[in-house]
Amino acid sequence: MARSAFFLACFIFAFLSFSAEAEVVKHTFKVSNIVVRRLCKNKTITAVNGQYPGPTIEAHEGDSVAIHVINESPYNITIHWHGIFQRMSPWADGPNFITQCPIRPGNSYTYRFNVIGQEGTLWWHAHVSVLRATVYGALIIHPRVGGVGFPFPNPYKEETIILGEWWKADVVGLQNKALASGGAFNISDAFTINGRPGDLYRCSNKHTHKVEVEQGKTYLLRIINAALNSQFFFKVANHRLTVVGADATYTTPFSTDVITIAPGQTIDALLHANAPPANYYMAAIAYASAPVSVSPFDNTTTVATLTYKNSPPSSSSSPPLMPSLPAFNDTPTAHHFYSNLTALRPNSVPLQIDQHMFIAFGLGLTPCSANQPLCQGRALSASMNNISFSFPTAVSMLEAHFRRIRGVYTKDFPNRPLVAYDFSNPSVNNVGSFQLTDKGTKVKRLKFNSTVEMVLQNTAVLAAENHPLHLHGYNFYVVAQGFGNYKKKEAVKKYNLVNPQERNTIAVPVGGWAVIRFRADNPGIWIMHCHLDGHLSLGLAMALEVGNGPTPSTTVPPPPPDYPQC
Repeated sequence: MARSAFFLACFIFAFLSFSAEAEVVKHTFKVSNIVVRRLCKNKTITAVNGQYPGPTIEAHEGDSVAIHVINESPYNITIHWHGIFQRMSPWADGPNFITQCPIRPGNSYTYRFNVIGQEGTLWWHAHVSVLRATVYGALIIHPRVGGVGFPFPNPYKEETIILGEWWKADVVGLQNKALASGGAFNISDAFTINGRPGDLYRCSNKHTHKVEVEQGKTYLLRIINAALNSQFFFKVANHRLTVVGADATYTTPFSTDVITIAPGQTIDALLHANAPPANYYMAAIAYASAPVSVSPFDNTTTVATLTYKNSPPSSSSSPPLMPSLPAFNDTPTAHHFYSNLTALRPNSVPLQIDQHMFIAFGLGLTPCSANQPLCQGRALSASMNNISFSFPTAVSMLEAHFRRIRGVYTKDFPNRPLVAYDFSNPSVNNVGSFQLTDKGTKVKRLKFNSTVEMVLQNTAVLAAENHPLHLHGYNFYVVAQGFGNYKKKEAVKKYNLVNPQERNTIAVPVGGWAVIRFRADNPGIWIMHCHLDGHLSLGLAMALEVGNGPTPSTTVPPPPPDYPQC
């Protein structure tokens, strides 16, 4: 009895200690249109709190977060907290018509969620239309107060680097035109670092982000790719970087002079200020894996300046030193970076698999629809296992799941492609039967706590391309990746089942494959989709319906009182 009382006292002490340390981080986001000037031109954009990029959310592991979003823009809006697990808070995940109906103009909604078991760099962004071109910001999770801290020496300072894209034209208008014609979304006119193109573009000398460092100090760069459609190579002239985290998970320290980062991904890297005091460029260019003839890209360069304290200022006659950047199509460099990341410590990758899935995905074609007046014959589409995802329009999938509303989606997403073919062979471009896709709102039903292995097979229909796939509600283990068609006997020899990298977004190699594993222990409706926004709008997505567990803490709770109605 005394022993039981002792353990009860210890539990109460620990609970009170946790409660005392944990905080509720509160913000108000006012979404509205503002005018900014870039590339010699004023432009109206949608932004949060008049800021571009939007405000940074900072929390500690164990905190709760409450973000009150007030929509003063002319558009429907939702916000996705990219990488947050949303355990017991699936109503706060944010994807439009998946976990919520949009926040209509003039209305509001409060997102509430806990930050448990995550440390590092994440981000938030709009999840309606192409509004995330300018509606985005960093979400930084510091180690728990009173905890063990970083698994590396504390940096002198931290610097957030958000890579993005800029269009001179209105992005919503560009998307409407692309949808009406059944064609591709326009490429960007510039890239940005923290919303600024950098002084290599016209009229952009004062729109250049600047970072000041001191000789001998170490800085933690929190790098985020917030671009709609571009992957990046990122370098700092005359400096190497040590990668220590990816998608808010710690990695084995990895020394590199170039970082490859896909839309949706984050990288934490240490920069050691040990170069001769001077001015250096941080630079980013596109990694464009698809053939240029099929998929044109923005071939410009965005820069920020890294300036050592007390060094002479740069000038037109003495500009900052520029890094030597990879070629835009340097796939070996990209793959070397992506495939060499591993977890800092052995992790709990599932060894016994309950559910095997083989998902072939990529571009395709579909007959023009009635709402595409400029389309001629066939429209560009994208699919997973030949199903081009159609978003509901009357009720969210999560509400349909919770209230058992029929007719919103079907539970027959196939485990494998209906037709097998030479997935990575570009010659399939000429075979019409492989180009055509079917529209549908289908989910894959998973039992609570089941273990899942997905083979993600990139296809070469229309064009082979490196695709970043993001899974909501989960991290997953990347146990292997490679080029060509997935062949199990050869691939399993490469499986890392000890310390594979853990991510929420994977860049599946161009014309290749990746194998991921995770445990379906987070009940609700969760979408997996391509984080190239043009491809998401074309249907490159699928949804998982994860059943409830045996206890109230593993059951989807009711929606909050202010849950948006359609």
